[in-house]
Amino acid sequence: MEIRNPKFEISSPDVSRCPDTKVPEYAFIGRSNVGKSSLINMLARRKGLAKTSQVPGKTLLINHFQMDDGAWYLVDLPGYGYAARGKAQREQLKRLIDGYVLDRAQLTCLFVLVDVRHEPQKIDLEFINWLGEHGVPFAIVFTKADKISAKAVGEHVEAYKRVLSQNWEELPQIFVTSSEKGRGRDEILEYIYGINRRLAEECEE
Repeated sequence: MEIRNPKFEISSPDVSRCPDTKVPEYAFIGRSNVGKSSLINMLARRKGLAKTSQVPGKTLLINHFQMDDGAWYLVDLPGYGYAARGKAQREQLKRLIDGYVLDRAQLTCLFVLVDVRHEPQKIDLEFINWLGEHGVPFAIVFTKADKISAKAVGEHVEAYKRVLSQNWEELPQIFVTSSEKGRGRDEILEYIYGINRRLAEECEE
């Protein structure tokens, strides 16, 4: 499965500056340095498409990437939960994320990235529950699965499922990925293209 002509389009400081399109957008969000840009590069098979940074919390922009000649977009949102941010920057980040996640009509699915190496983190669980409270469609993507054993990956994913099941009657779609190994690429793209097909069929009715 190959994406046609993936390319960076624009970085926007807030949702009002985002491209004025009518096509689906699939956005990635997660804690700082969880691997959002690396995952976009892996999905597009275009190294350097999304700029990766070793400095957590560096980006405060919404980054749009055209896929399939603009038929749909991948969107790289800033990382949340970086403790070294000042109060003013944290408030700016909250406004930016809230504005996009709650007000962007084109947002079709929000992929919440979680580092699979760690036990369930409070900040991720709170964000996921917040999405549920606001009715935001989302899926969970576990990243960096190549960094620990397959046994540990399975245990950590199951731990998240147990914790989420305390508040959720039905769990969201879950993917396990490794940007370095290409793991999870086909599953995520099949999910996205399946939604795109369904939306196209609904428009034709």
